Amino acid sequence: MSDHSTHGQDKSSIQGDVYTHGHHESVLRSHASRTAANSAAYLIPHLSHGLRVLDVGSGPGTITADFARLVAPGEVLGLDRSPEVVAAATALASQQHLSNLSFDTGDIYGLDFPDDSFDVVHAHQVLQHLTDPVEALREMRRVARPGGIVAVRDADFHGMSWYPQLPELDDWMELYQRVARHNNAEPDAGRRLVHWAQAAGLSEVAPSSANWLYATDDQRAWLAGVWSDRVEKSAFAQQAVAYGMADAAGLARIAAGWRSWGATKDGWFLMPNAEIIARA
Repeated sequence: MSDHSTHGQDKSSIQGDVYTHGHHESVLRSHASRTAANSAAYLIPHLSHGLRVLDVGSGPGTITADFARLVAPGEVLGLDRSPEVVAAATALASQQHLSNLSFDTGDIYGLDFPDDSFDVVHAHQVLQHLTDPVEALREMRRVARPGGIVAVRDADFHGMSWYPQLPELDDWMELYQRVARHNNAEPDAGRRLVHWAQAAGLSEVAPSSANWLYATDDQRAWLAGVWSDRVEKSAFAQQAVAYGMADAAGLARIAAGWRSWGATKDGWFLMPNAEIIARA
């Protein structure tokens, strides 16, 4: 999920949502690693040529670009709240010669489309950052055609596990939970997806789950690099300091802990993701 940035904090024009991650290079580096295969495999069997797809909170557009290839010549539209991110995603579509793919700014609480506009409405790692995920799902349902699909996937932070059990990573989890909840967001969104979908009036809710696992030397080095940078340089870091929950020294200690974990030869980090396919 992406929003307009103000002094490192991103706020929704309607709900006052604050995007915990922001748009630091380390965040975009992480998001740009996502593909339909590694982040939306549960949805791929439901995609076919000619479908019209809306991807809400599309970020750098790598998943969205894969959707465009899978449904071509069907139209795919990605929405994000950050004009800078939309510009980067638009450049990606051009570089990959995807004429059926476009990106624009938009608000998940007020999608600028008529009712029943899309065959598939998708959001990846978006609901966890919202103050009102049920209202967002209602809006996604509104623009989905009758019998169409609403598909969402979100991580569950308290479901994450790692080895070795470094105290700095325990402190990272506690701090992330505090910052996200201060933003009235739900970092443990995954376990709540079925509940939220039912509250939004979606039917035929089919749940599933899939993990991201980081347990090879390359995977550990990549994840440790991403999170050590995010802990010290991203909007998350700025918010933690602004809210009086951390100082620069504390953040540096947590970042060093991430680098220590990344240097292990037996380290393991598991990120569970919940998924639902629901019918409009």
